[in-house]
Amino acid sequence: MLRQIKPRNARSKRALEKKAPQTHENSKTTLFLRGSTCSEIVQLALTDLHSLKRPLALKFTKKNPIHPFEDASSLEFFSQKNDASLLVFGSHSKKRPHCLTLVRCFDGRVLDMLELYLQPDRFRTLAQFKNQKCAVGLKPLLLFSGTPFESPTPTTYTLARSLFLDLFRGQEAQSVDVEGLQYLISVSAGEEVEGQESPLIHLRVYLIRTKKSGQRLPRVEVEEMGPRMDFRVGRIREAEESVMKEALKKAKGLEPKQKKNVETDIVGDKMGRIHLGRQDLGNLQTRKMKGLKRGRDVDADIIGDEDDLTMVDDNGEDDGGTKKARKE
Repeated sequence: MLRQIKPRNARSKRALEKKAPQTHENSKTTLFLRGSTCSEIVQLALTDLHSLKRPLALKFTKKNPIHPFEDASSLEFFSQKNDASLLVFGSHSKKRPHCLTLVRCFDGRVLDMLELYLQPDRFRTLAQFKNQKCAVGLKPLLLFSGTPFESPTPTTYTLARSLFLDLFRGQEAQSVDVEGLQYLISVSAGEEVEGQESPLIHLRVYLIRTKKSGQRLPRVEVEEMGPRMDFRVGRIREAEESVMKEALKKAKGLEPKQKKNVETDIVGDKMGRIHLGRQDLGNLQTRKMKGLKRGRDVDADIIGDEDDLTMVDDNGEDDGGTKKARKE
C-alpha cells in the first residue's frame, strides 16, 4: 500500500484533493498491463481494447511478474499510483492459455476480478477489418443479449456484464447527440445447458452507418469494425458484501428530493393531491342567474291555491272562517 503523503505546497495539495472521494467522480481510467509471460495474441488483444478505450486508458509494455488471484498487492499499487480503478491484465501459461483478467478496484483495493480465456482460432484484430474506424472518445452503444446476463442471482455472467459496462461506458453525459453514436459493442452468450461446458462470451464491435431511406427517418446499417473476440469464462473473485455496499453508496446531494402528494399513474400522467380545510358552504356566494327566478304566472297560481284552502279543526268542523269566492 502507498504511504500517506502530506502536501508540502499548493500544487501537491490540489493533486491529492483530486484523488480524494468526490460528490461527482471523474470518469474511470483503465490500465492495461502484461505479465512476465504473455502471448502475441494477448498483446494484440490488449492493444485493440486500449484503442477502443482511449482516451481514458493507459498501457504499460513492461513485463510484470504478477499473479492477480494469489497476490493482488501489485495491482493495488498500480491502481493508486495511476488513479485507475479498472485494470486489464494479460498473461499466458500452459494451464491458463491466452488469459485476460478484468480487475475492478475501490478505494485503492481490489473489489472483484474475472478471468477470460481468449479463443485464438476465432480472434480477429482491429487491423484485419479493412474499413473505416470510429473517432476517438465517443460513447458506444452497449448491447447484451442472452439469458445468462439476465439472471436474478449473481453469477459469472452477471459479473462479466457489470465489468464490461464499467469498461466501455466512457464519460458520463446527460444527453448524447445522435451523430455521435458511431459504433456498437455487442456482448452475447448462448444458453446454459446442464452437464455441458459454459457457453462462450462473444464480443463484437460494429460501425453504425445511416443512409437515405426516402422517409423522415434514415435507414440504419451496421458493419463489423473489429476486434472480434470469443472468451471462455475462468476463475472469479466476487466482492465482499460489506465492501460492495460501501462502494454503491451515493452522496446525499445526488438523491432527488421526494415530492409529497405527487404520484405518476400507469399512463405517465402526473397527479397531485391537495388537502383543504373544512369549508363553510352557508356563506358561499352563488351567482344570480335570470333563469332561476320565478315568473309572475307561477306566483299567481301559488296564491290561488292558498285561497282555496279552508281552515278545518281536528273534528272536521269548519272554524267559522269565511271563504272568499274565486273570481271567474
